[in-house]
Amino acid sequence: MILLLVRLLITTVIVVLVAHLIPGLEVKNLTDTIFFGLILGLLNAVVRPILTFLTLPITIITLGLFTLVINAFTFWLASEIAYGVHIYTVWGAVIGGGIIWLTGLITNRLIWKVDLY
Repeated sequence: MILLLVRLLITTVIVVLVAHLIPGLEVKNLTDTIFFGLILGLLNAVVRPILTFLTLPITIITLGLFTLVINAFTFWLASEIAYGVHIYTVWGAVIGGGIIWLTGLITNRLIWKVDLY
């Protein structure tokens, strides 16, 4: 449970930083950002593996670059579900999704290396 809260906190901080650095991405307040992080986590856990499996031939042909499209789509979909996070440009979704993916990758590597017991 604590690892989930750590991931949520890291995702929230990164979304706020990305919103300030990337034009085309707007965050209203911290509560909406936390809600967005929850939705993004759920989408990445449920929808993203299904999309990755369904688009496996395209991903193989493009040598994995189609994964960026899937990341951008899940980032955009989370912003459509969440109220206070808005994406105005395609590049905002692509760069934001890529940064969130990279942050999640690094966070997973660091969290699962920590021995809590």
